[in-house]
Amino acid sequence: MGCSCYRRVSPRPGTPFPQIPGQEVICLPGYPLLAGAVPAGFPSPAADYAEGRLNLDDHLVEHPEATFFVRVTGHSMTGFGIHDGDLLVVDRALDPKDRSVVIAVVDGNFTVKQICRLPNGVLLRSGSSGHSDILVQGDQELTVWGVVTWSLHQVAP
Repeated sequence: MGCSCYRRVSPRPGTPFPQIPGQEVICLPGYPLLAGAVPAGFPSPAADYAEGRLNLDDHLVEHPEATFFVRVTGHSMTGFGIHDGDLLVVDRALDPKDRSVVIAVVDGNFTVKQICRLPNGVLLRSGSSGHSDILVQGDQELTVWGVVTWSLHQVAP
C-alpha cells in the first residue's frame, strides 16, 4: 500500500494554513484526523493540529469480507437521512433487527427500506410520506440482502 501524501495549502488565498512546526508534507496512510472535535454550535478556539491519520475502514466497516457500498437513487428514504445519490455502507454479516434499515429484494426487485416485523407479515417502511410502504405477505418473496450501517452524502457541491 502506497503512502497517501498531501501538501499543505492555504484554505483561501492570503490566509495561512495552521502549521505544525517542522512539517511541510505529511506522508501517512489514511486521512488527516484533527486533534479535537469540531463544535456544530458556537465556534471554538480548538487546536489546529492533526492528531494522526484516519482510516475510514476502521470506522465504517466491521466485516470487510461482507461489506458492500451501494449508491442510492430516489427520495423515498429522506426521513431516515438517506438522500438521492448517497453512498450506503451495507453489512451482509449482520442480522437485521426490527426497525433496521436494510437492502431488501422483494419479488426480485432491490429496495432500501426500514424493516418492521408485524404479526401478519413484514412491513418495509418508506422514509417519506410521498412514497408507499411495502407490506410483504405470504405469496411474496422477500430476501434481506444486507443491513445499512452508514449513509454517506456529499455536503459541498
